[in-house]
Amino acid sequence: MKKVLFYLLIAVAVLSCNQKSKEVTHEYTNALIDETSPYLLQHAHNPVNWEAWHPDVLERAQKEDKLLLISIGYAACHWCHVMEEECFEDEQVAQLMNENFINIKIDREERPDVDQIYMDAIQMISGQGGWPLNIVALPNGRPFWGATYVPKDNWIKSLEQLADLYKKDKQKITQYANDLANGLQAINLVENDTDSELYSLAQLDTSVNTWKQYFDTFLGGHKRAPKFMMPNNWDFLLHYATATDAPEIMEFVDTTLTRMAYGGVYDHVGGGFSRYAVDTKWHIPHFEKMLYDNGQLTSLYAKAYAVTKNELYKSVAEQTISFVQEELMDESGGFYSSLDADSLDENQKLEEGAYYVWTKEELTQLLGDDHEVFQAYFNINSYGLWEEGNYVLIRDKSDIEVAEKFNITVPELKTKINESLALLKKARNKRAKPRLDDKILTSWNGLMLKGLVDAYRYLGNEEYLSLALKNAEFIESNMIKDDGSLYRNHKNGSSTINAFLDDYATVIDAYFSLYEVTFDEKWLDLAKKLLDYSEKHFWDEASNMFFYTSDEDKSLIRRTIEMDDNVISSSNSMMAINLFKFHKLFLDEGYGETSKQMLKNVQKDFEERGQSFSNWLHLVLYLNQNFYEIAIVGKDYKSIGQEIIKSYVPNSILVGTQKDGNLELLKNRDVPGKTLAYVCIEGACKLPVSNAEEVLKQLAD
Repeated sequence: MKKVLFYLLIAVAVLSCNQKSKEVTHEYTNALIDETSPYLLQHAHNPVNWEAWHPDVLERAQKEDKLLLISIGYAACHWCHVMEEECFEDEQVAQLMNENFINIKIDREERPDVDQIYMDAIQMISGQGGWPLNIVALPNGRPFWGATYVPKDNWIKSLEQLADLYKKDKQKITQYANDLANGLQAINLVENDTDSELYSLAQLDTSVNTWKQYFDTFLGGHKRAPKFMMPNNWDFLLHYATATDAPEIMEFVDTTLTRMAYGGVYDHVGGGFSRYAVDTKWHIPHFEKMLYDNGQLTSLYAKAYAVTKNELYKSVAEQTISFVQEELMDESGGFYSSLDADSLDENQKLEEGAYYVWTKEELTQLLGDDHEVFQAYFNINSYGLWEEGNYVLIRDKSDIEVAEKFNITVPELKTKINESLALLKKARNKRAKPRLDDKILTSWNGLMLKGLVDAYRYLGNEEYLSLALKNAEFIESNMIKDDGSLYRNHKNGSSTINAFLDDYATVIDAYFSLYEVTFDEKWLDLAKKLLDYSEKHFWDEASNMFFYTSDEDKSLIRRTIEMDDNVISSSNSMMAINLFKFHKLFLDEGYGETSKQMLKNVQKDFEERGQSFSNWLHLVLYLNQNFYEIAIVGKDYKSIGQEIIKSYVPNSILVGTQKDGNLELLKNRDVPGKTLAYVCIEGACKLPVSNAEEVLKQLAD
């Protein structure tokens, strides 16, 4: 409780008007004071009469015939804070908003279902989107105007005009809002494609070749700025390169992962990744650090290490986990959501990146005789300069190149760099830390759980399995309800919001993966129960896809069907892969046909926009190449399993037991006195073998 009060006081103090006083005073308090989201609590003492998104608020808006002003953001959002200071803390603005609108604040991370709809709306209205996302809607929630960040004067003018227009020409606004609502429905329709053949390997090659025109083969990632990490893109391309023997694609993946790890988006001092880079060389990040990025990137770098044995990738995965454990892990085993981009600088002013940047003078003073080597290693020069004399650490040379320049060995160089980074971390810990968003989200925890499982699998560190089990048990104890459904959020011992499809999809995937490295059927059983619950409550018979929201929740303007893979893979692509894998263990459940139909429904866009469906493309490889079920039965099943999982074999699942197990694949395979492994395809198995080396040989044949 003390910890919660501490962060609440920090949030209020930091965000009080222009930082004029360190004393916490609350001249205003609105309904957000009863919420748990740190983002909503940051606005609890604005003069605006904010309310959270609740059905009773919408009902009241319709009774009073009052427009809704819906403002959506998240705790780590820099421009959200700017607009709050300029507009929402201003009494003149607040009076205008309170008199003319019912004002609703939404944490997009808690309510992605609402955010999806209004983000689509603003993109239809203006052609662009972002956060803060500000929407004005009819009392029934149908939007008709939207904007992102708006300066104070423009905000006042816009709101005055909108309020006046609603009074004078309500019919015109209502018609526009109804047309927009119809458009929001139309862009989310999915055709149930029963005529097309499944996507072929030849078609997949064409899709990848089309995608290649966007590759930045020198700096990695796509030819654009800003540059996002896009873990599912590089994860698929790693799979594709190894599955189809495509060295050119593998080289691109290597370039991308290396440049990301060298760049300023990676925190060389404390580990972990920021959200994206504003430039083409991965240098200057938008400094917030999100759990979902770091969970996915932990998985990606662990897999890349398994393929390449590149020590850089292993180090990045390890340091990313250390960051998450140190900064984002609750003592209960859950993981917090994010660290803010902003922190207090030496003048007690909020500045983006203040916690992470260095001046040349600071580095010289802190590092002493080693500063010259450090400056060459991390480009404390024109290449690494950001602004106002601040540098963001970035590499562009290998260890060998720098070691040769200073006539030292690579181990000597690494020792110097590691000692220097330790000094910087010690110094940085004395600075004001970025603000913490300490709410716990189920889907993001699922992604981090999968990252820990993959790190244990490919790096072999037992501590990662312990962390994974602690988190898995936290989800089981705190996020799974008695009826088998999930909660979305958790804070202060309380969970309040029903989960969305991505919450189910990520936890199912993570629990399945946890079973593969432990052979504890508890995790497989839980995953299957969540899968079956999803089919019952999220399935759309008309489209043969999953809705993003459950049928047990009140419907909004539409029930969204999420298809495109973005920074996080779409919930439908994750569910399609989950269904495919469960089909291998439960042949009679119909999971396989459902998975294939889902793929058919979206594959028409693969050729031109493969990068937007990269997680779906795994399924194309699974269905067009051999996919193996590996079953191990006997006394030494765990030790053989531990050897097998070290190898990167994405086209396989692994099951095991000491004697005949409950799964069909494990029945009638126990041979007394022996431990045997069976490599199977759809239940048809090759001759059993007795060690991991022979299993891997059969997989390679």
